[in-house]
Amino acid sequence: MWVIRDIENKELEFLKEMLYESIYMPEDVKNKVELLNSSSIKKYYEDWGRRGDTALLAIDENNRAVGAVWYRLFDGSNKGYGFVDIQTPELGIAVSKEARGLGVGTLLMKKIIKRAAVDGYKTLSLSVVPENMSAVHIYRQLGFIDYGISGTSITMIYREES
Repeated sequence: MWVIRDIENKELEFLKEMLYESIYMPEDVKNKVELLNSSSIKKYYEDWGRRGDTALLAIDENNRAVGAVWYRLFDGSNKGYGFVDIQTPELGIAVSKEARGLGVGTLLMKKIIKRAAVDGYKTLSLSVVPENMSAVHIYRQLGFIDYGISGTSITMIYREES
């Protein structure tokens, strides 16, 4: 039903759209331009293509992008919300509204976990607000465990089984 493939440079704007969608807020009160240009969010896409940057795109049967999953490495001086250490990429994911609840997010997560293993990463991290219960549930089903609390979010990690 969906094709999962590497994102192309010409699709980086879609990645930014998905980054915006991934920021969980119960009400749609986010000023998109302001939020995407804030230093705490811009770090997730600025200078995309550096070592450790990986993104996969989900394409539907009509050749439309319907979701993305990505990871990026951060360091101690430029931490992401789900920062664990400099060897652990922080993961983000979003699915367009019309494709939610159809399994594409779970498929994207499974593919990025496999990709991370191929790329030599033993762990992945992510940040999720506890109120986003459906996401927390899916992450736990995929093998993510709670790692800690950062502000109002849970940091979760996935460790490759030895």
